[in-house]
Amino acid sequence: QVQLVESGGGLVQAGDSLRLSCEASGRSFSSYTMGWFRQAPGKEREFVAGVRWSGGTNYADSVKGRFTISRENAKKTMYLQMNSLRPEDTAVYYCAATRPYYTGTYYYARDYDLWGQGTQVTVSS
Repeated sequence: QVQLVESGGGLVQAGDSLRLSCEASGRSFSSYTMGWFRQAPGKEREFVAGVRWSGGTNYADSVKGRFTISRENAKKTMYLQMNSLRPEDTAVYYCAATRPYYTGTYYYARDYDLWGQGTQVTVSS
């Protein structure tokens, strides 16, 4: 059973940067489409960014130009580089994985089968 573990969250000031990591256990990491979601208090979980197993990426409009998603299959790890952070980026950030070789949409939570426990990101103004 694949497990996902996020790390890298923390408390930063507006304008700062953070890099989140999501490490997967088990085999076949390279065959999973991976995504980052976030959930702020009182709000629904929302898509942040995704990277297909084949390499394509997609971003929410709110983070385009500031966040970069990447993956390193040899290390079974996905990253989210977050620059120019804003207070509205404050949330728990979750990584997620689809089933192997998934080719459907990858910006809805329902597209994903596996989830990490989340890491808190807090941006102060």
